[in-house]
Amino acid sequence: MPFRANAAYAPHHTAMVFPDPPVRPAERRLAGIALRLTAVTAFGMMAAIIKLAAERGVSLVELVFARTLFALPVVAAWITAGPGWRSVRTSRPAAHVTRAALGLVSMSCTFIALTLLPLADATTIGFSAPLFATFLSALVLREQVGRHRWLCVAIGFVGVGIAMQPGGSALPPAGLAVAVTAAFLAGGVTVTLRQIGATEGVAATVFWFTIACLVVSGLIAPFYWQAHDSQTWGLLIAMGLAGGLGQIANTGSLRLAPVAVVVPFDYFQLLWALLLGWALWNAVPGVATIAGGGLIVASGLYTLWREQRRRRALVSAAPEL
Repeated sequence: MPFRANAAYAPHHTAMVFPDPPVRPAERRLAGIALRLTAVTAFGMMAAIIKLAAERGVSLVELVFARTLFALPVVAAWITAGPGWRSVRTSRPAAHVTRAALGLVSMSCTFIALTLLPLADATTIGFSAPLFATFLSALVLREQVGRHRWLCVAIGFVGVGIAMQPGGSALPPAGLAVAVTAAFLAGGVTVTLRQIGATEGVAATVFWFTIACLVVSGLIAPFYWQAHDSQTWGLLIAMGLAGGLGQIANTGSLRLAPVAVVVPFDYFQLLWALLLGWALWNAVPGVATIAGGGLIVASGLYTLWREQRRRRALVSAAPEL
């Protein structure tokens, strides 16, 4: 049975999780690309909104609570209109608890990194999550990782090192450490999704993660909640809606087109980070960030191309029944 799961926060994790759907007509692929670009835009906007809200005094607990609270209506509407509520039934509640705990910590670290680092730098380091997922899949799941993939992982980590600008960085060390930790945990989420994806569908995974995060953050939120003006509330609502929309569009894109078609568009989130960082904070990334990000993107795209080539070779070599 193929693994099926959903990336919790960032679209670039899905290349490590989803198998290719069957080949679809070209017009369906265009629809898949459109949904993927919608997801990338939504996630890019959400990241910028998180940073703006934090600057207005919103605490981490409030951010997590609002992210899940205002995303829940979007997720509920999608389940109602799509797979239906029977799809959220699960026989593995303990697996969802483990996935939710890891995902909640990963989300929190991601939010902290966005508040401590420029948007482009946090996004660039975040794209190293698939590199950690490859390493963890070999370590935890005992998956076979060929020399080409190990080479890509090594190149990607060199890119992370360059982006972090060791020795001459003006970026706060705490922010860099949290960003790398968030990427590592996101890689761990991917491995967890692969483990539970054999029996749990996308709707169940997304719904129970959202509910778990909402309950945990809701229990803690009263101790951290502050009064906010209408503009800040508008940001919090927009953040949740963008996150929910990003999740649904991200999932939908993979139902309409193969992974190899849509995943390359994930890297448009870096473009959004650059544009929004410049427009909202007048932040221009340094040469190290651009060079490191280029290596991370190149390693990811080459890995994707290599896997698709290998898969086509296996299909063509299989005997006809």
